[in-house]
Amino acid sequence: MRFLIALLAIAGLVVSVLALKVHNMDPSQAPPCAVSEHWDCGAVNHSRFAVFPPRSFDEAPNARHIPVAAVGIAGYGLIALLALFGRFWIVLHLAEFGFMCACFLSYLEAFVMEKWCIYCVWSQGLITAILLSTLVAVILRRRAAKRSIFA
Repeated sequence: MRFLIALLAIAGLVVSVLALKVHNMDPSQAPPCAVSEHWDCGAVNHSRFAVFPPRSFDEAPNARHIPVAAVGIAGYGLIALLALFGRFWIVLHLAEFGFMCACFLSYLEAFVMEKWCIYCVWSQGLITAILLSTLVAVILRRRAAKRSIFA
């Protein structure tokens, strides 16, 4: 199970790297993922919500922000590393946090920006799969520990 979770996290890391690449592109260039008016990762990755903390309308131009995709890279990397070491309880909490962040970003895409990013949707699916896989791993490990106590 740990290799499955690590593999899903590595896939999430790759998706986050691709999103960061779009984030660092010149906004005037058409990104490779601009499919339609509702599917445009360039518009999403250059929005004020693509950085943490989100850009305000009246902030100084030299304000420091971290791209959300960079946070995803760090998170997926940490999940992969901890999954390989079998630290499923910590991975479960990281996956819960990542899932909640991805849900919030999906909410922003759906109801605020009204545009979707292909990489963000992939990331949402991957963190959901990681969360469910880790939950199964924790439950199976607990059952095995309970059986070994009574054996």
